[in-house]
Amino acid sequence: MKFRIIFCALFIWNAQLIAQQTFKGMIMDKSNPEDNLGVFGANVYWLNTKVGTTTNEKGWFEIPYKKEYKKLVISFVGYKTDTVEVTSLKPLHHFITEENTLDEISIAAKKQATSRSFLQTQNVFTVNSEELLKAACCNLAESFETNPSIDVNFSDALTGTRQIQMLGLNSPYLLIAQENIPMVRGASQVYGLTFTPGTWVESIQIGKGAGSVVNGFESITGQINAELVKPSTDNKFFVNGYGNLNGRLELNTHFNQKIDEKWQTGLYVHGNLRSQKFDNNNDNFLDTPLAEQINVMNRWQYANQETGWVSFLNFRYLNDRKQTGELGFDPDINKGSNTVWGSEIKTKRFDFSGKLGYVFPELPFQSMGFQLAYSNHDQDSYFGLRDYNIKHESVYANYIFNSIIGDTRNKFKTGIGFTYDDYEELVETTTFARDENSLGVFFEYAYDNSDNFSLTAGLRLDTHNLLGTFVTPRLHLRYVPWEKGVLRASVGSGKRSASIFAENQQLFASSRQINIINSGGNIYGLDPEKAWNYGLSFLQGFRLFDRKGDITFDFYQTNFENQVVVDWENPQQISFYNLDGSSIANSFQVETNYSPIDRLNIRTAYKFFDVSTDYLSGNLSKPIQPQHRFFMNASYETAKNDNGGLWKFDTTYNFIGKQRLPNTSTNPVEFQLPEYSAGYNLLNAQITKVFSDKFEVYVGGENITNVRQSNPILGSDDPFGVNFDSTIVYAPIFGSAYYAGFRFKID
Repeated sequence: MKFRIIFCALFIWNAQLIAQQTFKGMIMDKSNPEDNLGVFGANVYWLNTKVGTTTNEKGWFEIPYKKEYKKLVISFVGYKTDTVEVTSLKPLHHFITEENTLDEISIAAKKQATSRSFLQTQNVFTVNSEELLKAACCNLAESFETNPSIDVNFSDALTGTRQIQMLGLNSPYLLIAQENIPMVRGASQVYGLTFTPGTWVESIQIGKGAGSVVNGFESITGQINAELVKPSTDNKFFVNGYGNLNGRLELNTHFNQKIDEKWQTGLYVHGNLRSQKFDNNNDNFLDTPLAEQINVMNRWQYANQETGWVSFLNFRYLNDRKQTGELGFDPDINKGSNTVWGSEIKTKRFDFSGKLGYVFPELPFQSMGFQLAYSNHDQDSYFGLRDYNIKHESVYANYIFNSIIGDTRNKFKTGIGFTYDDYEELVETTTFARDENSLGVFFEYAYDNSDNFSLTAGLRLDTHNLLGTFVTPRLHLRYVPWEKGVLRASVGSGKRSASIFAENQQLFASSRQINIINSGGNIYGLDPEKAWNYGLSFLQGFRLFDRKGDITFDFYQTNFENQVVVDWENPQQISFYNLDGSSIANSFQVETNYSPIDRLNIRTAYKFFDVSTDYLSGNLSKPIQPQHRFFMNASYETAKNDNGGLWKFDTTYNFIGKQRLPNTSTNPVEFQLPEYSAGYNLLNAQITKVFSDKFEVYVGGENITNVRQSNPILGSDDPFGVNFDSTIVYAPIFGSAYYAGFRFKID
């Protein structure tokens, strides 16, 4: 009898214990997913019951649980009410979304193809894959055709390489990263953007002004970060074929496979070929180079939600070859001779990158991450009788810790970073070699009152074997003076070593002699570059005729304390020397986005640049830099039919104003150019037919206005003579180019 009483008591006690089980979790704000900040005061209750609770100051809740409770309701003022199905007692981590849409302005009708955030402290413009599909976008260098924040120019008349500019300055002053790991730098500065196929890119974040101290000290005018497609979200199989009438063929394939619940992998293969010769301007030189490239990446993704660990691993191999020069050039016969001028650029590159992250399960606002990258870049090239070879081995490591101070309004990031670069260069007959290594610590504080004010203040201290020990400060402010209006300001400095030959490889395709005016510095006898960047930006959303739109005003100034001046003003030489005086780049841009009718989006921008430098010959405006530019993009798509099919139409117009040309007055008359080039108009267009969610085709045209620079190569009839120069390029060389392609995918 006693046994039965004890057993019944234990049974009742155990039943009560089971009945008193609790379920816990954390509620977070979807507009700030990276910092995993909790929402204080959110209501949580079981559907059709009176059992409920609210979240604490860190976003956590704990609520009684019974097995008959299946659905949990989460509500918070100003946010959408969510109902979550609960199937186990594992802690819940759930993001809620704002009810209104004022957190971001969508300036494309579908999938927010481009967007500016009202909430981010920094001035960041996001471009996703939908926007990238509006143009051929064969590689990252060609991904900015529909974006007014980035200017795309040709670097020379031979290689067809496109280089980008921001705020009136060339790409070396940008930090160009891949998944927040610096990617295009050093030896890859000129061609590196062409090494990332467009189909590999999931989204691009473009930040103007001084960037975050977390990513390093080199950024001066801004940051570009390319996020790659993820094996977990990319199509299981994808193929993209492309061809154009100037002989360019490309093929991209993606293969993604789920290994188990935690591991997924993807294999991405890109190949391109151009084997046809074109000389539309009859100067006996190829208008576009012969080229071939094979590019393979293997990507691994790991995620363990139970333990909080996530990781990405990338392995990539690239083999790229370009040939340019006179039509009759045969490298097997004419290489090294002075009878037929030609050039080959051969690049082999291997790189690895890895990211490891951990989110503390009980403190989701606290996390840590480690980034590691290695690259080996080997370029062998010659331009006529001039050799240029560069080997660049690089290691990058960065540890980041994220948490809060007191409450979730006050966040911080801190950590330590290391970089190592080994350069070996052969410039004609002279060898240059240097090792660079740096070790730095950083701290970045962010405050956000979740209403009308936020700031991000960062400071890093680095010790560099060639640049010395120095401090890099950066500050970003955001203020909301009224509804739909956001005012941003930023200030910060950047410092870098200029790789003068890797960044100016077009000089070798000329007869210009190299002149380095040695100042006793550690890098080619030159001192490192340092500049301050100041910026103001104002974004105003509006409704016109009951349609959404926005307008943005940006003004940025870059002021150099020291700069390695690249002086093209003597047509017989190129000079490199340290700045003695002033070098300032002013950039003003006004941009509007408006959707006058459903599915039609119009984006316009006007840009004004005032970029001047004190050269040895006096203060001059930057050569081959238009002072005025106008941009317009219009995109329209039809409604989907029953099969999911639709049409997409996209047009981009650019006006490029007159540009000052480098001084050629000391050349013979027949090789002299005017002081300024004429302005011109460019028009690109693309039409896409989407047959279903699996298959689509597209056709398009670039430079439909058929603008061509009339005399892109000076002295083309005597390429081994003293007046040969292919570096003064201010307009397209080839003329119109029409293309077609298809995309096929299996989810």
